[in-house]
Amino acid sequence: MSVLNLLDSLWQIVLAVIAAIFVITVIARAIRIVPQASAFIVERLGRYSRTMHAGLHLLVPFIDKVRAKVDLREQVVSFPPQSVITSDNLVVEIDTVIYFQVTDPKAAVYEIANYIQGVEQLTVTTLRNVVGTMDLEQTLTSREQINGQLRGVLDEATGKWGLRVNRVELRSIEPPLSIKDSMEKQMRAERDRRAAILHAEGVKQSAILEAEGAKQSAILRAEGNAQSSILEAEGEAQAILQVFDAIHEGDADSKLLAYQYLQMLPEIAQNESNKVWFVPTEFTGALKAVAAGFGATEEPEPLKKAKTRTARTKRTSALKDPAAALAEAKQQVADATGDATTQGTKSGKPFDPEVEKGQ
Repeated sequence: MSVLNLLDSLWQIVLAVIAAIFVITVIARAIRIVPQASAFIVERLGRYSRTMHAGLHLLVPFIDKVRAKVDLREQVVSFPPQSVITSDNLVVEIDTVIYFQVTDPKAAVYEIANYIQGVEQLTVTTLRNVVGTMDLEQTLTSREQINGQLRGVLDEATGKWGLRVNRVELRSIEPPLSIKDSMEKQMRAERDRRAAILHAEGVKQSAILEAEGAKQSAILRAEGNAQSSILEAEGEAQAILQVFDAIHEGDADSKLLAYQYLQMLPEIAQNESNKVWFVPTEFTGALKAVAAGFGATEEPEPLKKAKTRTARTKRTSALKDPAAALAEAKQQVADATGDATTQGTKSGKPFDPEVEKGQ
């Protein structure tokens, strides 16, 4: 009896352990905790049942099953470089990066087998279609345009897969090596050209500034000279006016003026370069004023001779024939002119009978 009891006890223990394990398994399969930014797709007996989001959920053991776990965060996928032919028949290697996010977990699981692979293949085909309409230069300089076109096509095509494409970036565009060398040479030549243009512009601006400076300097110098000349002329005019006013205020008579006039004549002749100097026409008047001032009454010798010849001519012209008298008068005038010229040369000025007659 003891052996039977022992076997019975062992069997009960095994049944209890099996029951405990079953209960634990059922509980473990019935309770599901979904992390944040994740979604679980639940199938009941092989058919879609519901989508469980973040939190605690209960399942029917052995009836409900979690089909897939979907990450709802934005994902970044980098695809290997793809060979793309441009419109000018050049092969370039383009490396792309896709930023997308799952918005419908059910569609991402049931509408496509592998949405990552689908996005990659769609990106490659769309990229070839877009770049195939551009030449190499447009491809290198139109990244934003290519990114926008790729994003529009991918977002529209992946919408039914429950995906949203946020951004598409071309990480690198690698042309062939020969094209790289040509581009580098072209860029170097362009930089040299720009440097030469900038140098020429600098030289031009420097020359313009120097010319403007010289112009302004010449203008200022001319203005300074003009102002100086004007001030000097105004000063001389003021001095002349003051001297003139002083003479009139002093009421100088003709004797004093004649005396000052005679004092200035030697100063005129003192210059070494004056080999011959001329006596002004006012010299006779000055001599008369001086003679009158000192009481002298004797007339100058040239004037006496001229008056004597004139009187002789008047006396003889009435007695002779008119033609002969005219000839004789001409001869006497010639003789008088010769004497006056000789006397004027000695004094420094030719003798003028009309001037002497007027005086």
